[in-house]
Amino acid sequence: MRFDPDDWRYCPRCGTGLADAHLGDLPRRVCPGSDCGFIAWGNPVPVVCALIECLDRDGQMLLARNAAWPEGKFALVTGFLEREEAPEIAVAREVKEETGLDTQAVHWIGNYGFADANQVLLVYHVQATGEITLNEELAEVKLIPQDKLKGWERGTGWAVMDWVSARR
Repeated sequence: MRFDPDDWRYCPRCGTGLADAHLGDLPRRVCPGSDCGFIAWGNPVPVVCALIECLDRDGQMLLARNAAWPEGKFALVTGFLEREEAPEIAVAREVKEETGLDTQAVHWIGNYGFADANQVLLVYHVQATGEITLNEELAEVKLIPQDKLKGWERGTGWAVMDWVSARR
């Protein structure tokens, strides 16, 4: 579910009905109460993303299908940072939680805006080993040889394209 402060009707601090305002040349939902001062900034949420290279499977790349997605739709393993967690630690944790794989190395690919979901994607190339065991979030995975991996023009696909281009 996408977090959208434009949908908020009431202040989460004092319960007053929110009003529309322009702050920093952007529309915002604000509390008109003089004592409250709440502003729904709507800042994007940071999300870690793992382009997983399975070292003990001939270096094939793992893509995953979320259980809520339609058949045939695959992407990177992703997740939210926990409080006070470094992104490199978060991406290794997400890989373990969702696929059962053990991270051996983490390499930065880049950051990418994903406005559709109000997110900033922090994307890493993760080299991993172990037995693949999916948690309840994932319906299935597919392994792709590195030379067959292609990016797509949406969300994490830009990072895949950058990674593939850098390897050539």
